[in-house]
Amino acid sequence: MSTESEQGDDRMAKINVRVPESLLDQIDAAWEQRGYASKSEAIRDALREWANEPAALSEETLAALETSREQVDNGETVSAAEARERLGLDD
Repeated sequence: MSTESEQGDDRMAKINVRVPESLLDQIDAAWEQRGYASKSEAIRDALREWANEPAALSEETLAALETSREQVDNGETVSAAEARERLGLDD
């Protein structure tokens, strides 16, 4: 691993990573389309996302999800299309 300083960035460490060619082909095809200035920037962004802990759901949200699952299991729900029809709403 080596370090270098890029203009406007903090000190950067350079690493070598081996990836399957098929994955590299996907990255090459997508990084510019997704608005990244470089392939390195896209990969850094993906690594930051991977390294950050996922957002935790609140106890209230978890309880609401459980209630929703129970309602589905008990047949207490209707599809969005059926709800629109019952309420007389157009698509």
